[in-house]
Amino acid sequence: MKKVRYGIIGVGNMGRAHALDLIHEVKGAELAAVCDTSPERLEWAAEHLPDTVLRFSTPAQLFASKSIDAVLISTPHYDHPPLAIEALKHGYHVLIEKPAGVYTKAVQEMNEAAAQSGRKFGIMYNQRTNPLYQKLRELIQSGELGEIRRTNWIITDWYRSQSYYNSGGWRATWAGEGGGVLLNQDPHQLDLWQWTTGMMPKRVRAFCQFGKYRNIEVEDDVTAYVEYENGATGLFITTTGEAPGTNRFEINGDNGKIVVENGKLTFWRLRIPEPKFNAEFAEGFGRPECWKCEIPVPEGGGEQHKGILRNFTNAILHDEPLLAPGEEGIRGLTLSNAMYLSAWTDNWVELPIDSDLFHEKLMERVESSTFRKEAVEQRTFDVKGTH
Repeated sequence: MKKVRYGIIGVGNMGRAHALDLIHEVKGAELAAVCDTSPERLEWAAEHLPDTVLRFSTPAQLFASKSIDAVLISTPHYDHPPLAIEALKHGYHVLIEKPAGVYTKAVQEMNEAAAQSGRKFGIMYNQRTNPLYQKLRELIQSGELGEIRRTNWIITDWYRSQSYYNSGGWRATWAGEGGGVLLNQDPHQLDLWQWTTGMMPKRVRAFCQFGKYRNIEVEDDVTAYVEYENGATGLFITTTGEAPGTNRFEINGDNGKIVVENGKLTFWRLRIPEPKFNAEFAEGFGRPECWKCEIPVPEGGGEQHKGILRNFTNAILHDEPLLAPGEEGIRGLTLSNAMYLSAWTDNWVELPIDSDLFHEKLMERVESSTFRKEAVEQRTFDVKGTH
């Protein structure tokens, strides 16, 4: 059977994990090459990967080699769109790590290149394989919850110490990473927020605090309020500075509420939809009868990164529908860009955002940054369990 020959750009934290998965876990895939500008990382590849895996020090060398069919981009965020565009131009299928990029203007250009390429284009939204969120999406999309009235996600269990931020000079800087908790830790939640509900807000008002808990220049604490076209509202709260943290996603609709927390999905289902009850009830005090339903979902978090790799491989070989099309990466990024822009302008931000204005404001911060880390220790961490 024909195999998809993969080349990985960036064999740092996640790149190494993807390399080992492609070798041992993904049927129909072959790790053919890796690329990294760091000699130390290429040495790791030489020591831990099969001798058949080619090693390149620049993406241009990898693209010109014609030794691969697909490129997996696992680099710092700013590099995702330009590398993806270049790979697509060379005729390769492209799978990018999250987030899609740092600013929507670049991601729009990447999406346009993908649309014109005729190649498969995916993003590593591995949380879409989680049965909790798949079942939540199914319940909402089927109409079981009724019309959504409110969404509320508290995701504050992203604890990161100062030593984490000190592990790389690019971390938690506007120039190196392009953002903080929203861009580095929360892309999955921002994607799932809109993917499960099928809704993007019409406007956003956010309050970001920069370097509140850690000696960094980007945001580490965010509270955002959103409004939807149907009148529903939402709240998104996140930080890397609290312990212990919380991960609770609650969606309220006409037929009750659904909560995802602690690996469980609970549906408080109204026997009579609230609008109907309200129209018919005439006794003053009272409320609809409610049933607490523990929704069964398979144990575990799904296939995660391996699942996305398998799906992407099968999409190339057998035209299997993509679970996480790369073009959809702009949605979650739009949410984080809108939150930044709202905080920077101290005002509401309408969606779709002004991508030129956002890029202008971001570049102002990149160019005016005087932040310097002391005693930076470059380290590669074990990323198992970090999503």
